[in-house]
Amino acid sequence: MNEQSLNNISLTARVLGAAFYYSPNEVQDIIGLLSSPQWAEDWPYGSAEQKQTIGRQLAVLQTDNESLDEAYQRLFIGPYALPSPPWGSVWLDKENVIFGDSTLQLREWMQHNHIDICLTQNEPEDHFGLMLMMVAWVAENDPLKLNELLAQHLLPWAFHYLNKLQANANFPFYVGLAELAQLTLTGWQNSLKIDVADKEIFFR
Repeated sequence: MNEQSLNNISLTARVLGAAFYYSPNEVQDIIGLLSSPQWAEDWPYGSAEQKQTIGRQLAVLQTDNESLDEAYQRLFIGPYALPSPPWGSVWLDKENVIFGDSTLQLREWMQHNHIDICLTQNEPEDHFGLMLMMVAWVAENDPLKLNELLAQHLLPWAFHYLNKLQANANFPFYVGLAELAQLTLTGWQNSLKIDVADKEIFFR
């Protein structure tokens, strides 16, 4: 695991994590970066053609029916059922609940490895965006734990989440963001040669 690979993971995890976790108003600089052509040249994963296709989606911040803020509210907050819930335990728990067994397993793993993501409210640690930011922290501070975090706690459900988000987001920016995340997580898996844990998926 060389320094450049870790830097690539850290940078891309921070950008994507913030875009998935925070409202657009809170990360206007990241939204501005991703909706411009500049990001693609330096993004370390995917072909130029793949990034160009994704870039066209990310450039659309308003549709006839919805603003970017409204799409974020619908996809990540509610009040109605989310088309693709961003919490790992919804996918991995038979009851499709937040704070399920897989969340508790992640929390135990974090405590054992002295990882604290400093949540400001009582919320599950296995939110997709939070977990990406955790990946960045681990890549920077404890890279020997990176494979375990990805193989056991993120990758077993992440691609299912991203596939469903792509299919049901109905807003170009978030479709593109899901595609970029999928491309990037595939790049992490390949560069680190991760053997992903086989876990049953319960959310459909």
